[in-house]
Amino acid sequence: MARFKRGKKGGTPGISTASLPDIIFMLLFFFMVTTVMREVTLIVKIKPPEASEVSRLEKKALVSYIYIGVPVKANLFGTKPRIQLNDQFARTSDIPTFVTSERQARDESDRRFITTSLKVDEGIRMGIVTDVKQELRKAGAFRINYSTRKVEKLNFAKF
Repeated sequence: MARFKRGKKGGTPGISTASLPDIIFMLLFFFMVTTVMREVTLIVKIKPPEASEVSRLEKKALVSYIYIGVPVKANLFGTKPRIQLNDQFARTSDIPTFVTSERQARDESDRRFITTSLKVDEGIRMGIVTDVKQELRKAGAFRINYSTRKVEKLNFAKF
């Protein structure tokens, strides 16, 4: 008659960590492949204005950005507000060329859904923004978005 042995108390075996480096490298390669690097280096300071009612853009791949703010290197470029298109300063007259190049870079079926997002510093006067909007209108870019920071309640005391 068989008898069960009791009393051998070895405890639980340790967890094998032999496959841990494989898992870490697999995760590293996954993030390297799926992560998109920053496409534009900001050369203007931007602190978006506050807003309480905001909505997210659905297809960010169809958004082209125009940055307006004071240059980061104020000792080289001055303190006058500047327009940044891609990685360089631009004038308002360069905006139609920018819009055309952004359209050409997208698929033909998506061109009518391109949205131009204005990332404007909260301290910038509306004159330069109005000039940019006029140039966008002339270039046929009618879908315009303003980037903001979401806050729960606006503070009108600082205005």
